[in-house]
Amino acid sequence: QVQLVESGGGLVQPGGSLRLSCAASGLAFSIYGLAWYRQAPGKQRELVAEISKSGTTNYADSVKGRFTISRDNAKKTVYLQMNSLEADDTGAYFCNARNVGFTTLDYWGQGTQVTVSS
Repeated sequence: QVQLVESGGGLVQPGGSLRLSCAASGLAFSIYGLAWYRQAPGKQRELVAEISKSGTTNYADSVKGRFTISRDNAKKTVYLQMNSLEADDTGAYFCNARNVGFTTLDYWGQGTQVTVSS
């Protein structure tokens, strides 16, 4: 059974930092592309950052220069370091693991809430 478990969310003041973690189990972690998505109240889920199995990263324009995605294949964990947080970064953050092959395998975590407020 595949599980993705996020942690590290919370309440932070504008300008602050948080580090999200997503621990995976039940899958061949190193062959998966990994991503963080977020969903604000009343809005669609959007891609925040992604990292390929080879380590190539991609970021939404709104978080470039502030967020960093990384992966530790030995620990089967993907991280999202978030600095200079803004109110617009508020939302539920979801971890995603995807492997595109003959069939596409796509897994999601349950989400962790990030609230940026003074």
